[in-house]
Amino acid sequence: MTDVTGGTDATGVADVTFEELDAVRWELLEPATEFHPPGETKRALRRLVRKGDAATEEDCHPLFDCFGPGRGRVPSVATAALPFVVRLALARHVGRGARAALVELLVGAQKEAAGADPALVDAGWHAAWRLQRPRFPALLADPAPEVRREALPLAGDADALLERWRAETDPTVRLPLLLALGDAAAASGGAGAVDRVRDAVTGALRAGDPVTRVAAVHAWAAFDPDAPVREQDLLVDALSDPAVRPRFETVWYMPSVEQALDREAVVSWTASRLGHAPEAALSFCARLVGAARAHGDPLLCRTALDEAWRLLVVRPSAAAGLLPLAGALLADPDDGVRYRAAHLLAVLGPEAAPYADGLAALVDDPGEEEYLEGSVGDHARWALNRIGDPRGLPELVERLYAPYRDRYSRAYVLGDPRLPEIEEVLIPLREHAETLLPAVRELLRDPGADGPLARCFLEVLQAWGPAAAPALPEVVPLLEDSSLSLSAIDALVAMGPAAAPAAPAVRGAVVLDHPANHLKVAWALWRLGGDHDEALRLAGETVLGEDGPGYGPVHLLGTFGPAAAPYADRVRHVMEHGGPWLRPRAAVALWRITGDPEPSASVLEADLFPVAEGGDAYGSFLDALHALAEIGTLSPAARAALHAVRGSDRRLAAYRDHRAFLQDERIRCAIDAVLARSEGPRDASRTVR
Repeated sequence: MTDVTGGTDATGVADVTFEELDAVRWELLEPATEFHPPGETKRALRRLVRKGDAATEEDCHPLFDCFGPGRGRVPSVATAALPFVVRLALARHVGRGARAALVELLVGAQKEAAGADPALVDAGWHAAWRLQRPRFPALLADPAPEVRREALPLAGDADALLERWRAETDPTVRLPLLLALGDAAAASGGAGAVDRVRDAVTGALRAGDPVTRVAAVHAWAAFDPDAPVREQDLLVDALSDPAVRPRFETVWYMPSVEQALDREAVVSWTASRLGHAPEAALSFCARLVGAARAHGDPLLCRTALDEAWRLLVVRPSAAAGLLPLAGALLADPDDGVRYRAAHLLAVLGPEAAPYADGLAALVDDPGEEEYLEGSVGDHARWALNRIGDPRGLPELVERLYAPYRDRYSRAYVLGDPRLPEIEEVLIPLREHAETLLPAVRELLRDPGADGPLARCFLEVLQAWGPAAAPALPEVVPLLEDSSLSLSAIDALVAMGPAAAPAAPAVRGAVVLDHPANHLKVAWALWRLGGDHDEALRLAGETVLGEDGPGYGPVHLLGTFGPAAAPYADRVRHVMEHGGPWLRPRAAVALWRITGDPEPSASVLEADLFPVAEGGDAYGSFLDALHALAEIGTLSPAARAALHAVRGSDRRLAAYRDHRAFLQDERIRCAIDAVLARSEGPRDASRTVR
């Protein structure tokens, strides 16, 4: 057991003693959380002192909890513990794993203090930190490489790191030190420091081994973002060389990261360094795919495809370069490569038509990728559906239902390739409703397809409209389920006159006892041939009687057209005072009632300009587009804004998975519809509010 009675360490730092720890009035200090009272900090420190050489990283975990990382504050207990943590980190007789963890704790605490609201940082923290700074160079020179790596953020400036760079010989420290030099040069703001770091980086670029040369490009990119663009040949050669690949896992360490990064992680990081130069990023990914195929390296090919996907999901222009690449990879022997290629072609939809035969050959391919959803065949089938190729139709509904069998939901990671939702696949296939309806009807009769899954199919039937009328016998029984009845009503109304025989069942639909639900039933009965006046009266009274964010079902009033004129003033009030979701619906209702494009068009156009100026309010943008397409007029300013959005090389969606492509397509189609529907610019003097 370590002697804890006093003395000094080999570094000249006095040992921490139990007496010193007991002398602190821990109970008077502010804790990080109520679950870790100050006394826990003392116990954690005493444990480290007691265990000495036997102390491990795990022994430091309670101390991390006491500091409360990630909470945006630095409590007084952290200030009191700071000098003890520094001394223990310097104590050579404490286990090296524990000392590295303590240095990580110091770095994290200072980052917390630097980024927190000053009012949430203990008043004594910054002075206490300044007192400890003279001890940090000893941590940078510690015999243990893991301690030196963790201490790099404590160097303070580029010159301190350069001094260490000249002395450091361990490759597992030199590489993260090189990266830290780049970050320090970027943060310095001084030309002299940047020049000195550039000299060191270019020296490593010329003389280093391939992995160090890749790290040098990363370091250079921190203060010169175009460095990876210029050095793309070097990056591709090093990252695709099979002989170099194992070395990444032995030397590419990062502070606060326990394991070295593998080659694939470095590829992803390198691709992110090219994010500001999309053409170079696309070239980088394509060249890696080519090299991976030449070397028979499926892991590199998958990684490069993942990065190409991330580029494509935000930049439509990347499609031209990736289409032939993905088409060629449909025949790759690796399941994961074929999976990614099929999914990439699926999201591109009609653009992938030249590769329909290759996709059709894969519809029964059972290949899968670990942790990703669906098979190669599932994604190939969806790709054919998106193209409009009927070879994707056989067994489509059954395959869509398969992931839900015996459960109501699926697990997936947002942003990764995954199967689309049932409604995302089927709604666009209305022209094939006759082929697909038998399977949909069978599933609606299946008692295991109730709940959320049945609601998906009802949404599909509603979108299919009159083409879904043969499913009437399956929809009517769902009116008896209060969780599905309103969706069933929407589907029946969309079917049109063919659903008129369902009126008695609609009248007796089981809905939750709320005025809006009863109004929905009355409105549906009118649409199915019932009492127009009664439905209008109920809708008008409801809208007149409600205030607040909902304002009642104002959108229903628009379906009555000029007959709803007595309520026009109320609809206008809702349009001018309702929320973003309600405003376009009220604007369309007012136009349908009055027949006058104004003021509806002006209110709607106000939702176009934020997106044209680079914003991401795509939901209200799309609602406004749909409404303006109905009204059919557009101001010159709005027309110019839509042309600017239409011509931009950005994915018009906030999503970062397949939904980004679907929403982008919907928005671009809506823009085209508005531009085509508006017969020409109106009086330029009309103001847009």
